[in-house]
Amino acid sequence: MHWLEWHWYHKTPISFLLLPVSWFYCSLILLRRGLYRLGVFPSVKLPVPVIVVGNLTVGGSGKTPLVLWLASFLRQKGMRPGIVLRGYGGSAADWPHGVTPQHDPDVVGDEAVMLARQSECPVAADPDRVRGAQYLLREHRCDVIVSDDGLQHLRLARDMEIAVIDGDRRFGNGYCLPAGPLREPIGRLRDVSLRVTNGAPQADELGMALVETGLCRVNAPESYASAGSFKGETVHAVAGIGNPARFFAHLRRLGIEIIKHPFPDHHRYVPGDIRFQDNLPVIMTQKDAVKCERFAGDHVWFLAVEARPAPHIGEVVWQRLKEKLRG
Repeated sequence: MHWLEWHWYHKTPISFLLLPVSWFYCSLILLRRGLYRLGVFPSVKLPVPVIVVGNLTVGGSGKTPLVLWLASFLRQKGMRPGIVLRGYGGSAADWPHGVTPQHDPDVVGDEAVMLARQSECPVAADPDRVRGAQYLLREHRCDVIVSDDGLQHLRLARDMEIAVIDGDRRFGNGYCLPAGPLREPIGRLRDVSLRVTNGAPQADELGMALVETGLCRVNAPESYASAGSFKGETVHAVAGIGNPARFFAHLRRLGIEIIKHPFPDHHRYVPGDIRFQDNLPVIMTQKDAVKCERFAGDHVWFLAVEARPAPHIGEVVWQRLKEKLRG
């Protein structure tokens, strides 16, 4: 996939050759969206507000940290949020799953376990977001649902859409799959409630930063070190996320010399993936850590980060929710 991703972020002969397939894909996406708007494909309206956080591009953009911030924001406002997501990479035979911090990420997906550990909210994993959200209402009496990466899951009706944009890679070459990284045409952004950019925002966008909060041992997260603990040292940097380069650049900004080990997004780790011939420390992402804790040694750490969005984002979300709750 890496060679194709390179073409997604450049205009090359390969991307031009794939354009006819891309146009056909876009036509299907627009047709499907039109059928939902006409009611031919029905959307399911829940009795509580639904906020969808997603993006237009394949790969990581910072959605999950924003979902965690949003869940915390809603709890502070006195609400009972629940989080629903697909459970990508999970091998469960039956759904939905009410995800606990102890769940096996191979069963329900790495992001689901990470959200259950960090959000202090009920989390449901289900490829059918409607069914997962209904589980949260039935079992936990949530009064607002946050859908992680549900922008294209149109069967779940929503009251607010937040599109997260990668401030570095933006929209690549601007083409839809498979010629480019877009899941939908860029024009889809005209319909969303908020555009939040992980990085420097452009016109009609609000900014968000991912800020490191420290380093934790993978096999003992309560063992904490400051983010500057490895400054000037050389480490093995491991990342199985949508954009490993962003993680590697983050470590370099902390003054850490790195030996890069990129893996595909949602990679299923085995012990050999993080065992090297030297005695250098290993630093990985928090999403990777939930899959490695069973076999990680004391020298393996993860970098904890949190989203710091522009203050106006909370104001807009709360105003929209108050309008919804007033009917």
